[in-house]
Amino acid sequence: MLLLYIIAAVYIAAVNLYGFMLVKTQKKRRDERGERAASADAKLLIAALLGGGAAIYTAMFLTKFRTDSMLLMILVPVIIVLNFYLFFILFRSGIPALAF
Repeated sequence: MLLLYIIAAVYIAAVNLYGFMLVKTQKKRRDERGERAASADAKLLIAALLGGGAAIYTAMFLTKFRTDSMLLMILVPVIIVLNFYLFFILFRSGIPALAF
C-alpha cells in the first residue's frame, strides 16, 4: 500500500513540474517569436486536468503569462479544486482505483 502512495506522490509532483515548465516554455516561445499558438490554452487545460493545475496557476502569476485570459483564470482554479477533491478521496479510501 505504501508503494501506491509513493507512486501517486511522484505522479503528482511530475505532472506539476511538467505544468510549470509548460507555462515557462510557452512564455519564452511567445516572447521570442511573437506568436500565439492556438493550442496553448488546450495544452494548459489538459495538463491541469491531469493534476498540474496548482503549478500552472502559480507559474502563470510568476511569469505574468496569460493572466488576461478569463478562460484560464476561471477554469484552472475550478480544476484545482476538483483535483484536490479527487486526490483527497483517493488517498482517504486507500487508492482502490490504482490497485489492479
